[in-house]
Amino acid sequence: MLRPVKVKIAEIYVPVKFKGTLDAEKVQTLAQSIAQDGMTNPILVRQDKDRFVLVSGLHRLEACKALGETVITTYHVQAKKF
Repeated sequence: MLRPVKVKIAEIYVPVKFKGTLDAEKVQTLAQSIAQDGMTNPILVRQDKDRFVLVSGLHRLEACKALGETVITTYHVQAKKF
């Protein structure tokens, strides 16, 4: 069973393939929801040497950045490198 773990946002690497899928309107909507209700669904990251690599949750990550957060709730998963 996965347990939520807090990670510094600065330690999360976002693969280039995700950056082209960013929807600013969705980020803003999520930021409002997170500000009101908190993070209800942690992002997924995998460990990669000295950093974490985002697996899922780009819009939630960017919404937390927009809110000025420095840490985010994550689930650590074992995922294949693409």
